[in-house]
Amino acid sequence: MKVLIADKFEAFGVEALKAAGCEVTVNPDLSGDTLAEAVGKSGCEVLIVRSTKVTADIINAASKLKMIVRAGAGYDTIDTAAATARNVRVTNCPGMNSTAVAELAMALVLALDRRIVHNAVDLRNSVWNKKEYGKAAGIKGGTLGIVGLGKIGMLLAARAKAFEMKLLYTDVVANPTAEKELGIRKVDLDTLLRESDYVSLHTPGGEKTKHLLGATEFAKMKPNACVINCARGGVVDQKALVEAIKAKRIRGAGLDVFEMEPGANDKDFKDPVVQESMVYGTHHIGASTDQAQLAVAEETVRIVRAFKEKGEVLNCVN
Repeated sequence: MKVLIADKFEAFGVEALKAAGCEVTVNPDLSGDTLAEAVGKSGCEVLIVRSTKVTADIINAASKLKMIVRAGAGYDTIDTAAATARNVRVTNCPGMNSTAVAELAMALVLALDRRIVHNAVDLRNSVWNKKEYGKAAGIKGGTLGIVGLGKIGMLLAARAKAFEMKLLYTDVVANPTAEKELGIRKVDLDTLLRESDYVSLHTPGGEKTKHLLGATEFAKMKPNACVINCARGGVVDQKALVEAIKAKRIRGAGLDVFEMEPGANDKDFKDPVVQESMVYGTHHIGASTDQAQLAVAEETVRIVRAFKEKGEVLNCVN
């Protein structure tokens, strides 16, 4: 079975795929037209990607393609409708990087509370300003509202509980077990926005959640509240976010994802949202710990082996 890996991927995973009898080609620099050309020439049956977008043109160029594996959880970068039309199965690796994302979300909460970025920048500029940076609310006793209590939301809640934060969540389904074990309370979105000091988003992307937080929602929040988004960029209306921060309707935001992100090989990033002082941005690294990537690689290998040996399509999303 021919496998094309069009992204960075753990060396362990590459070797495991070869050991399973796959003919593996790795080219992390492919995207757009170059990826379409590569999948056509390679005759690959399996395409493995992380952040690389897989468009209809790419899928249509791959005459022998049978399965696309998203080496991660979210698959909104893959045109699943086009894949379905060509009878190409799309799979993912849900939950493998949940701990890493929850860790980053918690880190952003702490960074915003103590203004870690501002501290570091001033020190590098030879500025000592202990009086200013000694002002912080502290997160103990503060309220964290979690939008989407899936695995990541649960892991974040457990970490926030260790910091003695109060916990709220909103989700389409109730989780009585989590409510009992973590002391987290289910509320509607409006209540969560009004009562939370930090609102952390852990929902899927797509049209149903596009701009879930916009001007109307920011107006309901506390003036000292911050938004954490380690989910998908489109969940937050970034223009409205900047306006809300400038107008002091909210205090700030920690963003690991953005509405318009660069391609895998593009080094320029000019999104104006990160120019706002109280927006702490990271480079879509939520899932990018060694632990998480090893787990994702193991799951990807499991998916490919099941398909090769038994014809099974694990974690199929279309």
